[in-house]
Amino acid sequence: MAKSKEINMNLPSADDLFTTQEERDHKDQEYVKDISIYEITDFPNHPFKVKMDDKMLETIESVRDHGVLVPALVREKPTGGYEMISGHRRKMASELAGKETMPCIVRNLSDDQAVIVMVDSNLQREEILPSEKAFAYKMKLEAVKHQGARTDLTSRQLGEKSQTSIQKVADQAGESQRQVQRYIRLTELIPELMDMVDEKKIALNPAYELSFLKKEEQVDLLDAMDSEQATPSLSQAQRLKKYSQEGHLTLDMMRVIMGEEKKSDLDRVTFTSDTLRKYFPKSYTPARM
Repeated sequence: MAKSKEINMNLPSADDLFTTQEERDHKDQEYVKDISIYEITDFPNHPFKVKMDDKMLETIESVRDHGVLVPALVREKPTGGYEMISGHRRKMASELAGKETMPCIVRNLSDDQAVIVMVDSNLQREEILPSEKAFAYKMKLEAVKHQGARTDLTSRQLGEKSQTSIQKVADQAGESQRQVQRYIRLTELIPELMDMVDEKKIALNPAYELSFLKKEEQVDLLDAMDSEQATPSLSQAQRLKKYSQEGHLTLDMMRVIMGEEKKSDLDRVTFTSDTLRKYFPKSYTPARM
């Protein structure tokens, strides 16, 4: 019987057909390239808001005049194109400035690594809303837990002292574990209440207590706050939580609690400018008094 011949046709792979030599050489490394902004999709469930504020207007002007000076960070998507890790504001500014491309660092990252890098890079911003911290800490905690599940066994074998996931997130954020846990708890608020926390209409401590209310109770609370034109103090929020856990919280009870006159209102004393004038030198303005 004739021996079959092995034929090697040296057919190109999918990598050879759809990537450049530079990209193949750097597949496991990071490299910088200009990428069309239309090839870059936002990070899934990105917790940080991209707002059209004064800083964005300044960024747009800068990009229009000088381009993007600091490259964004992206990773390749298995289905093609790129996913933004850090640089959502720069991408929006580029689009509004009429730019077609932007410089990007392309880095090979797993899903968990991408979440951690995305959160850490955005937490460096000066102004971060409570809702942004809440969802960012929650996403990072889940990613760190996934990584920990793969490394805990090795750590124990090496005799290393294991660190809990929440400890890692708190230490890296410069927050206490309790504070990180309280922020994460805020993700249980309905969007309308979370918006009120961001707008500083509800303080963090009352918001934490309100997060233990059932979703339908939170919706009713919006009604009670609207009808009484008031937001809950810490003591009121604690009572709402207590009645909820006991199964006694009703809309009528919420209205009664929200209709109470707060101690801070009772303790407030108001003076007219004329009354104060006799206690201060004539040179003092009303604002200074």
